[in-house]
Amino acid sequence: MKQLTKAEEDIMQILWDLGEGNVASIRDELSEPRPAYNTVSTIVRILESKDFVDYRKEGRGHVYYPKVKKGEYSNQTINKLVDGYFQGSFKSMVSFFVKKNDISVNELEAIMKEIHKKEEE
Repeated sequence: MKQLTKAEEDIMQILWDLGEGNVASIRDELSEPRPAYNTVSTIVRILESKDFVDYRKEGRGHVYYPKVKKGEYSNQTINKLVDGYFQGSFKSMVSFFVKKNDISVNELEAIMKEIHKKEEE
């Protein structure tokens, strides 16, 4: 799966949230200052060429929808982060966030509960 630029990710986040939309509705969800309609249209077509979105014709326009699930992309992105910065070790990643105080004890406990739940499956 290909990596997305920040602008492409922003559009995908909107499509994942909306489920589908035309260029105008996608643009309406972007924060100010909004890019031009043509810019959003170009990014959507790039996402289509990268096989992240597809469309159906509706009237004279297109309605776009995600082909890639958010969870699939998130999983790939996290794995790339762990591999690239933490030598493939989730333990190193968690340790990094603990040392930087970016993760609380409550969050660690919640993570441990998730791990135990996964082990029981």
